[in-house]
Amino acid sequence: MLGEGIVKGLAETARNFIGSYVEEERLTTVEYPEERLPAKEAARNFPFLVFDGDDPHAGLRCVACQICEKECPPQCIYIEKSKDKKPDYVGKPQLYPAVFDIDVSVCMSCQICVEVCPFDAIKMDTEFELSNTDRFGALLLDKHRLARSNVYYHKIHSTEAAEVDSHLAAEKAKIEAKAKADAEAKAKAATAKSPAPPAPKSTVPAI
Repeated sequence: MLGEGIVKGLAETARNFIGSYVEEERLTTVEYPEERLPAKEAARNFPFLVFDGDDPHAGLRCVACQICEKECPPQCIYIEKSKDKKPDYVGKPQLYPAVFDIDVSVCMSCQICVEVCPFDAIKMDTEFELSNTDRFGALLLDKHRLARSNVYYHKIHSTEAAEVDSHLAAEKAKIEAKAKADAEAKAKAATAKSPAPPAPKSTVPAI
């Protein structure tokens, strides 16, 4: 029938228009900021640094490898390596960032820094209320302002955080098992190399 497509389109538009007033799930207007929609788990805005435990310095996962700094398209990440080392999550001494800055006024939220990080140390935040009168200083975030606990990471990206924790736990168990096997092998080698005790002398008199 001539014009059937137009009629169907108008009917769909009318259904959506009326439904937006009477169907509760279609009432899209939210009285922000008094009312807020929960952020989707896959939402992302600007990066943050993950730390384990309660100490942002001791638990910081970042080892200052600078891969994210090199791969960042707008070059908004600046890192300086530390002179000393601290133990990572498996106890291995690692460098850490003495300086880690991100200029969020330049960041394009592309998530490349997250994808290239081999230590699961940098993730994407969902916070978006960052308006400030200080355009430069307030939007240049240092490592203290970037640090967020693993608990916070679980809160905003629960599925992804659980997968990361499982991966890190498996890596830690693998390293510990290897260290235990190496220690046992060294102990066996040391035992094999030790000289056998001399045989006791006979006290039976010769006939």
